[in-house]
Amino acid sequence: MNRYPVWKYVIIVIALLMGALYTLPNFFGEAPAVQISSGKATVKVDSTTQTRVEQALKAAGLTPNLITYDGNAIKARFDSTDLQYKARDVVQRALIPDPTDPSYVVALNLVSRSPAWLSSLNAFPMYLGLDLRGGVHFMLQVDMQAALTKKAESLAGDIRSSLRDKSIRHSGISRNGQAVEVRFRDSQTLADAKKVFLDQFPDLQTVDAPDGVEYKLTATIKPEAARKVQEQALKQNMLTLHNRINELGVAEPVIQQQGLDRIVVQLPGIQDVGRAKALIGRTATLEVRMVDEGTEARSAESGSGPVPFGSERYLERSGAPVIVKKQVILSGENLTDAQPGFDTQTQEAAVHLTLDAKGARIFKDITRENVGKRMAILLFEKGRGEVVTAPVIRGEIGGGRVQISGRMSSVEANDTALLLRAGSLAAPMEIIEERTIGPTLGAENIAKGFNSVIAGFCVIVVFMAIYYMLFGLISGIALAVNLLLLVAVLSMLQATLTLPGMAAMALALGMAIDSNVLINERVREELRSGASAQAAINVGYDRAWHTILDSNVTTLIAGLALLAFGSGPVRGFAVVHCIGILTSMFSAVFFSRGLVNLWYGRQKKLKSVSIGTVWRPDGQAGNGSAVAKTE
Repeated sequence: MNRYPVWKYVIIVIALLMGALYTLPNFFGEAPAVQISSGKATVKVDSTTQTRVEQALKAAGLTPNLITYDGNAIKARFDSTDLQYKARDVVQRALIPDPTDPSYVVALNLVSRSPAWLSSLNAFPMYLGLDLRGGVHFMLQVDMQAALTKKAESLAGDIRSSLRDKSIRHSGISRNGQAVEVRFRDSQTLADAKKVFLDQFPDLQTVDAPDGVEYKLTATIKPEAARKVQEQALKQNMLTLHNRINELGVAEPVIQQQGLDRIVVQLPGIQDVGRAKALIGRTATLEVRMVDEGTEARSAESGSGPVPFGSERYLERSGAPVIVKKQVILSGENLTDAQPGFDTQTQEAAVHLTLDAKGARIFKDITRENVGKRMAILLFEKGRGEVVTAPVIRGEIGGGRVQISGRMSSVEANDTALLLRAGSLAAPMEIIEERTIGPTLGAENIAKGFNSVIAGFCVIVVFMAIYYMLFGLISGIALAVNLLLLVAVLSMLQATLTLPGMAAMALALGMAIDSNVLINERVREELRSGASAQAAINVGYDRAWHTILDSNVTTLIAGLALLAFGSGPVRGFAVVHCIGILTSMFSAVFFSRGLVNLWYGRQKKLKSVSIGTVWRPDGQAGNGSAVAKTE
């Protein structure tokens, strides 16, 4: 009756081993480290970079505990912050000979002290939030008026091109703030222009009025279109920030929209606040130019001659020089999307670009007139430009769809698309609030949260042991398993633990023990009714299960609602709360019954169970144990 098959005990043992394995990394703490990542679009961090770092540290007499390379960054771990600062200076001198033109980002960081064998099993500690780990908090104000002005400038160019295509003459196009003003000499031309606006520019509203002997048409962005422009600018800025912050190696950065024009950035564990501010405020622009393929340019590329007048010299991804013309054909303002893919003819890795109306028309004309020539795509950061790629134009390209291919791997295509898609901010931003939380305060918060969870756990276990005796001890063991599995699942999911998350842990303990109380009282009720000990255990667990399921499902629904509609600390609380409900159902029902079956199930003639005092209807009570009929 109260026997578990072997496979159920196997599941319990596997769950305990997995729980212990993935909980273990959280006890090793963090160590100071130096992180090296790419500082430019055309610079890659690889095993060769790691070798250079190791040689530089060895030459300086610095021995790191561990050097790891995760595909994006190199991290060198040290015993103390003194060694960390010395190592940063050494690595900067070795990798960045010109401080004004840094090719790498050398930043201070914190990494887990977990042994390598745990890391090889993908067992990593939980991420800690800003309130537990320390770090920096930024509030950024997005200049929405600048975004609208930028959109108006783009529309002015599109209007000029559209009127030229329709052979509609105008006396001049100018931008006045966020409005575009177009002047015409007669009313018929004005009427024709209004038809063009109506057909091709649905996001604009127009007003016309006489202006001396001419007519002036004023076009402004409609309110709903302006809101869309602002929303897109905010989203693009958030995407750009996320891509840039990845260079700092922050484990779990928080980038959230606040209100209509503000972005909150939280960087837990970051130590180099100045570098974080510089990275967040960095600007990058895209330009498309033609490659100068004249005789003088070829000589300049080989280093045997000067750069021709009207051209400039830049370095390609491979380090080879490229002479490009100064005239800018297209800029990042004309790019609306960039996605990695493959060339349908050669199956080579490629990047597919989408241009706006103005960019599509310009690109069609340029590619038609320059078939067989090279066109360079440059990325400018901090005023310095580098050639991302310089493909050969194979034919006229229309429709606003552009393909970049040739000498590019799939990884490079993905990186290039990412840079082109989110390489620049859609609108300027200003840091209006900066708050730094020191690691000492974070450690104090961890200690307080940990102590509160342990105190609650101990009080619950003591109470259960006194009130329910052996069944209470089994409930305490199940509660410990619940806490173990909860931490293990959070570590496996690489969730971020915050102070609200610790509060949810304490709440999860109380809710988990509630299930054991229901089971124990149900068993007592069956004993009071005169059932045998074995029957009371079996029926008690079976009947309590339905109540436990109902109560946990309703609580889980509330947790999912918090997860879906909450943000920030509320979501952190909801994640731990929902996972805690699931682990408590496993530990309180499946695991605790396994222990009870292991202890009592092997006894064929069970006369009593240790479940505390059972009050019988006739007023008599057992002391210390529940006396039951023998089966």
